[in-house]
Amino acid sequence: MRVMVVEDDEDLRFSVAVELGAAGLEVVEARDLATADASLRQGDFACVVFDRMLPDGDSLDYVQHRRQTGWNTPVLFLTARDAIADRVAGFAAGGDDYLVKPFSVAEMAARVRTLCRRSDGRPSVLRHADLEVDCARRAVRRAGVLLTLSDKEFAVLEFLAIRPDQVVSRTDIIEHCWDSSTDPMSNVVDVVVKRLRRKLGQPELIHTVRGRGYRLGAYGPVS
Repeated sequence: MRVMVVEDDEDLRFSVAVELGAAGLEVVEARDLATADASLRQGDFACVVFDRMLPDGDSLDYVQHRRQTGWNTPVLFLTARDAIADRVAGFAAGGDDYLVKPFSVAEMAARVRTLCRRSDGRPSVLRHADLEVDCARRAVRRAGVLLTLSDKEFAVLEFLAIRPDQVVSRTDIIEHCWDSSTDPMSNVVDVVVKRLRRKLGQPELIHTVRGRGYRLGAYGPVS
């Protein structure tokens, strides 16, 4: 899923982008409202993280205007303003969450992932056979046993679990779980899937569909 981070502080923007990328999200960065608006009008995003005060204006005013036109992408405001009145104004303008600086980037990433799930309407816990993928807690259990997965392993498994019994191409997995600089011809997906299969154990849940990609399901490969 793609998210946008609109922040003029380069160090903070970089830290936020790194944390969200590690969580398996594709991050688009912008330093001002004009740049953000151009990108938002060209493609879909699961969530947008806005700093309140930007070089070309208050993002609250931008969001309020866009909401009036029917724009419904979830928004998280970042701000140094911690007064109750400021938070109320943020929600009234159409914000979905509000985080006061300084903040934990890990907490911010968790909030963004929650907003992303809200945008696609899927449940926070995905279950297939004896597999349980808790998207909110980023926890995976197989037959009740808690598994330890890397961020990338979790991102790939979650992407497959959202689409049970559907064939998902390697290109789609790369586009959603890696950044745009990853070579679609590389074997990074195969490496992660191999590790996932080993950790998930038997019977196998991730099946290779020759020439097409991978499928998560309780039954064997389909042609």
